[in-house]
Order: sequence, then structure tokens, then C-alpha cells
Amino acid sequence: MRLTVQTDYALRMLMHLACRAGALVTIQEIAERYGISKNHLVKVAHGLGRAGFIETLRGRSGGLRLARPAAKIPVGTVARYTEQNSPLVECFPGGSGGCLVMPHCRLKGVLAEAQEAFFTVLDRYTVHDLVKRNPALLELLAGDGA
Repeated sequence: MRLTVQTDYALRMLMHLACRAGALVTIQEIAERYGISKNHLVKVAHGLGRAGFIETLRGRSGGLRLARPAAKIPVGTVARYTEQNSPLVECFPGGSGGCLVMPHCRLKGVLAEAQEAFFTVLDRYTVHDLVKRNPALLELLAGDGA
């Protein structure tokens, strides 16, 4: 299974915020740290805020921070949220539904089972699990960037 760029960026953003331990972080800072598009991150932050994963504070001294402890943010929940509009195949909800054999195909059920197994594994981990006891990552993401 391949995750969307939105999911990749969402998980990176959450990891970055987890490493910053409650401090306000700007989208620009995250974009520069990872070398990714600020415009993409704005969209990701908006979605994560709407879903209740992060708090967004506007204004001159605004920024982003986790809305709840990293240990309370399951990776599977984030992935399900960000992947909800990306069907695995065209016969899944949100897909084009143009498959000729769809009414008689058993592949859809097998793929749905496999997708759920994938998310079930992700459910065993939290954002905290991705950053805990990882001093090199903490230095890279929470450090001064030098």
C-alpha cells in the first residue's frame, strides 16, 4: 500500500511538533526543516487542525502545537483521516467505480481486508512511539537547526 503525500507530511508534522514538546512552531519552520513545500503544509495543518490533532494559533506570535499528548495520537487514526479520500482501487468508496468485473469480483474484499490489516498495525503505534528514545531525531527536529 502506498500512502499519499498528505499522510506523509501529516505524520512528519506531528513528529516535529512532538519533538518540540508544546512549543509553538511555524509552518515555515517545519517546511524548512524537512525541505518541503510550505503550501502543502498549510493544507495539511488545516486538516490536522480540523481533525483535532493540532491547535493552530494565528497572529504574529502564533504557530502550531499538538492538541493532545503525542501518546494519545494513534498513527492509524491519522492515516485513516488523511487517506479517507484516497481509495485503494477504483471499486472502493471514492473511486471511479469503472471496473467491468466489479459486480462479480472477490478482489475488493481481499484488498479491503489487507487495507484494514495495514491500518491495524499502524493503530499499535502513537506519534510518541515514533519520537521517543530517539536523541538523534530530537536533536534534528527540536534543535536549533545548525
